[in-house]
Amino acid sequence: MSLSLALGMMTGAGAEEKKVLKVAMECGYAPYNWTQSDDSNGAVPISGSPDYAYGYDVMMAKHICEELGYDLEIVKLDWDSLVPAVQAGTVDCVIAGQSITSERLQSVDFSEPYYFATIVTLVRSDNAYAQAKGVADLKGATCTSQINTIWYDLCLPQIEEANILPAHESVPQMLVALNSGACDIVVTDQPTGMAACVAYPDFTMLDFAGTDDDFEVSDEEINIGISMQKGNTELKEAIDSVLSEMTADDFTEMMDEAIAVQPLAQ
Repeated sequence: MSLSLALGMMTGAGAEEKKVLKVAMECGYAPYNWTQSDDSNGAVPISGSPDYAYGYDVMMAKHICEELGYDLEIVKLDWDSLVPAVQAGTVDCVIAGQSITSERLQSVDFSEPYYFATIVTLVRSDNAYAQAKGVADLKGATCTSQINTIWYDLCLPQIEEANILPAHESVPQMLVALNSGACDIVVTDQPTGMAACVAYPDFTMLDFAGTDDDFEVSDEEINIGISMQKGNTELKEAIDSVLSEMTADDFTEMMDEAIAVQPLAQ
């Protein structure tokens, strides 16, 4: 299956029109993606909106399109609408910080990883749980995270006697809940945690990686990939050809840049 916009002829130009890569994301999940009012730092217009999108996912989408010679169109969708949009073919792919899980692989195909995200815990610095050294120290915590994520579905149940609140629709909502005192902790990935600590200086990020008491997750659950419609081998091979030329250091450098320019107001 080819891209949603097939090659055509530019009116009066006598030259082939570029393929358009239609990429879906939340545009509300810093530092992966967010919405802003102008094109500063290289932000891209959001389709059907006066606003612009930027962040790590947009930077990656731009890089892929530049390497492949495609034009880029950003489509803003709710988190739960991303996979259905790919399945329906209304977008070509999703670049939105999605983990490459076995469950998602039943519905969509994924590229090679474009980021590797470890699991972290966020807590207000004045909270007793800020001194936690491992998952066992989070016992009894009131906690939450974003809906349909490994953070909520897999990590929170590993906390003994946890009081698990209903999941939030978005990362900003999750962070507001933590900041307001509605919960003791939230579990997320490292880039999201790093960005949150910039936006909320009173947050502390707990990273149990490398200890004997970390959250138990598999590589597939922390590998972040680009999802596309099942059987779209043309697009998968094209995207993988770009990602294969990049290193983990390239990913880290790009993510650091995204975190540095993220909007501080959520």
